[in-house]
Amino acid sequence: MMDAKPLYGGIEAGGTKFVCALGTGPDDVRALTRFSTRTPDETLAETIAFFRAQPEPPVAVGIGSFGPVDPNPASPTYGYITSTPKAGWPHTDVAGAVRRALGVPVAFDTDVNAAALGEHRWGAAQAVDTFIYITVGTGFGGGGMVEGRRLHGLLHPEMGHIFVPRAPGDDFAGVCPFHGDCLEGLATGPALAARWGRPGHELPADHEAWVIEAHYLAMAVINFILTLSPERIILGGGVMHQTHLFPMIRETVQRRLNGYVQRPQILDAIDGYIVPPVLGDRAGVLGSMALAAEAL
Repeated sequence: MMDAKPLYGGIEAGGTKFVCALGTGPDDVRALTRFSTRTPDETLAETIAFFRAQPEPPVAVGIGSFGPVDPNPASPTYGYITSTPKAGWPHTDVAGAVRRALGVPVAFDTDVNAAALGEHRWGAAQAVDTFIYITVGTGFGGGGMVEGRRLHGLLHPEMGHIFVPRAPGDDFAGVCPFHGDCLEGLATGPALAARWGRPGHELPADHEAWVIEAHYLAMAVINFILTLSPERIILGGGVMHQTHLFPMIRETVQRRLNGYVQRPQILDAIDGYIVPPVLGDRAGVLGSMALAAEAL
């Protein structure tokens, strides 16, 4: 008889909601819950209660968190959310609280790096080792892998806070509390709602909002292609549920690159180069489960 696989806990710690899961992978999720992100004490208490209520506890937990965070295991603030604009959450020891409460090893990274790991293990990036994963939702996050290793460095990628060329005629001030009209300030769900007076999912597919949105996302993708040279780009998050954005982004990327990057993935097969996540909205929590294995 084959040995039972160990159970891993995954926590996708989002600024709007937390998703917690227990299992071995996408085909074996034993338990899953979602709940709104409230104060750190309330949210972490509900997270810990979920795992304590399971018949079999996890052998390790992985956390993919909104940020900025400290993902450096050698740092005294490893596992902390640091300078986030989310009220009440700056300098919160997320990983330490979970580790102390459950008594198991905990691995920690950004939510987008966790999602990238999930897509590399089970999804749209299985065939490549250098790629980026972008999420466009409440915030704008970017992560990924270079030659099979998750992107880190001085801190971690903050792709949402780059500055890109303005769409023609656009004078919207932006909503980023740090930078105003950076990419996150111009192209996230809150930016859409502030710009148009209603959330993006209420806007029809032929609304001018999507032409502007596709411009900013395409400009970002072009910058990332030219700086990181990824073998694939995965675009996820709530805004990308508007699937009509994909052909608009691909067309703009090809047109604006203007043949400069002479690779067939961009010139001839861009539908397979700029893609949605195979794991969909589960990429973050499943990637966090995959991250947990690194804690052992």
